[in-house]
Amino acid sequence: MDIASLLGFIIGIAIIVSAILVGGDVMMFVDVPSILIVFGGTFGVSLMRIPLTDFFRSFGVVAKAFLNKRDDPNLLIEEGVRLSDIARKNGLLALEGETITNEFLKKGIGLCVDGHDPAFVRRMLEQEISQMVSRNEVGQDMWKGVGDLAPAMGMIGTLVGLVQMLANMSDPSAIGPAMAVALLTTLYGAMVANCFALPMVDKLSKVLLYEKTNRELIMETISGIQEGMNPKVLEVLLNSYISDKKRKAQD
Repeated sequence: MDIASLLGFIIGIAIIVSAILVGGDVMMFVDVPSILIVFGGTFGVSLMRIPLTDFFRSFGVVAKAFLNKRDDPNLLIEEGVRLSDIARKNGLLALEGETITNEFLKKGIGLCVDGHDPAFVRRMLEQEISQMVSRNEVGQDMWKGVGDLAPAMGMIGTLVGLVQMLANMSDPSAIGPAMAVALLTTLYGAMVANCFALPMVDKLSKVLLYEKTNRELIMETISGIQEGMNPKVLEVLLNSYISDKKRKAQD
C-alpha cells in the first residue's frame, strides 16, 4: 500500500473538516442539490469524453494510486544478474525451475526457455509495456478530466443558485437555501479537483514512470541473458537504470 497517498488524502480532508467544525455545525456544509450537481454532473459529463468501458476501467486505475507496490530496482538487478549467471553456466533451460518473484520477468524468462527468437521476445515485451502504458494513460486522462470538470460544475451550480436566489428575492426564506447551493457547489468542485482528482493524477503519473522503467530494466535483462552477456557487464548496464543517488547508496 502507498501510505503517502492514503495519509495525504486523510490529512487534507481532516484539516478541512476540522476548520469547518471550529467554525460551526458541519451539517451547514451538506447540501444534497449541490452534491448532485457537482458529483452527478461531473461523472455524467465525463461519460461524454470517453467510452463506457474506459470509464469503468478508470476506477480500477485509482487503486494504483493507493495500493501500488513498487519492486525495488536494486533487487530486480540482483535477480537478473543471478539468472544471467545460471544461464551462462548451464544454458537457458536451466532457468526453467528457478523461483522468480516479478511476474513480468517470469514471463520473459518463460519465453526464453521456450526457445523463442530474441527479436520476438523483445517485441513481445515491448508490446506488453506499450499496452500497460496505454491502459494507465486512459485512466489518468479520465481523472484529469474529473479534475477539470468538477470546478466547472461547481461554477454552474453557483450560477443556478444565484438565479434561484434572484428569482425569489420576495421570499426571504428561499434566499438562504439558494445561496447555499450557489456557494457549496463551488466548494465541492474545488475539493473534488484539488483534494482528490488532480493529486491522484500526479501520483498515477509517477507510479507509471516507475513501473515503465522497471519493465524496461527487465526487458534489458532478458536481452542480456539471451545474448549470453557476462553477468558483471549486465550488472553495469542495468545499473544505468538507477539514479545516481540510489547507485551511490548501493555502493
